[in-house]
Amino acid sequence: MTEPRELPEPTAQVSDAPKDNWVDRFAPRPVVGYLRLSRADRPIGTWLLYIPCLWGVALAAIADGWRPWDLWIALSCGIGALLMRGAGCTWNDITDRDFDGQVARTRSRPIPSGLVTVKQALVWMVVQALAAALILFSYNRLAILLGFASLALVAIYPFAKRFTWWPQVFLGLAFNWGAVLAYAAHSGAVSMAALFLYAAGIAWTLFYDTIYAMQDKEDDALIGVKSTARLFGDRSRQWLWGFMVVTLLLAAAAIVTMPLRGVWQPLVALAGVWAFGWHMVWQMRRLDVDDPASCLAMFRANRDCGLILALFLAIAAFL
Repeated sequence: MTEPRELPEPTAQVSDAPKDNWVDRFAPRPVVGYLRLSRADRPIGTWLLYIPCLWGVALAAIADGWRPWDLWIALSCGIGALLMRGAGCTWNDITDRDFDGQVARTRSRPIPSGLVTVKQALVWMVVQALAAALILFSYNRLAILLGFASLALVAIYPFAKRFTWWPQVFLGLAFNWGAVLAYAAHSGAVSMAALFLYAAGIAWTLFYDTIYAMQDKEDDALIGVKSTARLFGDRSRQWLWGFMVVTLLLAAAAIVTMPLRGVWQPLVALAGVWAFGWHMVWQMRRLDVDDPASCLAMFRANRDCGLILALFLAIAAFL
């Protein structure tokens, strides 16, 4: 892989990356562009891809308890999320390079800023995808098939904003696939409960990614990019409350359709849904839809939101 060109001085950091992130502070200069393509300087997306995997394996374990193999599923899904999020973001930046150059928040990304060429980005995408495939092949046959099926969603998502006002649905379909995959990796099957959990994740993605898209409403309108944030306009808060309610109802449905044991297991699992919802309410009370900084902060808060539900489901599986 050839060394990328020097990053222009005005773009010392990607605009929406956390200040003092580890990539900008410690990564060797030749690999900075590739790590930025993978969003390694902005880990929230990796968390949001990983968390549904934790939900999936924990929900599956509620039926028959934790198994030693589940530790590998949980750890390897984390590595896989890092790699596939990196490959997906690289693909997204390749397809969106012309749009990104016209949006204030994204023009500092590696391709429009000139740090990495399109050819270099394509090679880097393939390297990450192949590494993720090695992990996938350690799972059972159904999980492997589900993993390959997800590639179609990853490929389509960057184009969704060109033909639909609901690109967040396509992101939700791709980002929450891990819930079904991890469930299948544990159980060797996909149940109705797993599908309810998947649907809950999609609704959750509509919630947090609409908040994220609010940062770019003006730029997106100028260049013709569609999003739910633009579609909802002044009704955005009402829609967000609706997505929250749907998320919680579907998450509760995933739990009650599982073969639950005793009294404490369903109580703990459903308490997780309540705590998950409480965090979403907390976000809504602090969200200023017209302040990009507030939108970014609440979007990032969804890491903790999702981990709350994962923790409660994991505890319930031990009972």
